[in-house]
Amino acid sequence: MTRFSLTLAAAASALTFATSAFAGDQYVDNTGFAVSGFDVVAYFGLDQSAVGTPQAAAVPGKKDITADYNGATFAFSTTENRDTFLANPAKYAPQFDGHCAYGAAKGGKVPGNPNLWRIVDDKLYLNITPVVVTFWEEDIPGNITLADNNWVDLDAAPASDRLIPDYTSTAPLN
Repeated sequence: MTRFSLTLAAAASALTFATSAFAGDQYVDNTGFAVSGFDVVAYFGLDQSAVGTPQAAAVPGKKDITADYNGATFAFSTTENRDTFLANPAKYAPQFDGHCAYGAAKGGKVPGNPNLWRIVDDKLYLNITPVVVTFWEEDIPGNITLADNNWVDLDAAPASDRLIPDYTSTAPLN
């Protein structure tokens, strides 16, 4: 291994450590659960609607089937989904710690509504209101790029403490 390769490997390790050390918390609403108590693994088995049309309803988790990740408790509809999540939580947890993807694209942390979702390139994105979804869908790839770039600075900021407008969670179930 060359000296350059060793230096590059050391820098990559330091960046990975720094990123994980300063990661912000997952958005948690008044349910006390991430994603308002809905099963994040279940989204990946739902049929996605075309852009411009509402998505299928999120699947409620159960209060007694949970796992902790990124400072929050996630609820699941089945033990199989919980175990799938535990095998690779970063794959299933929503992007931007469950905050609105369009909000992150615009440079802020606002709550993500679990019923306003889309999976893009095998990643789960949430948005805050139906109007915001319209803006998000005008340029999904461009908005993801903006959000990813902004997230570098936003991630370490505290999770949003706001509630999702005009929304009451029906999850998790008993």
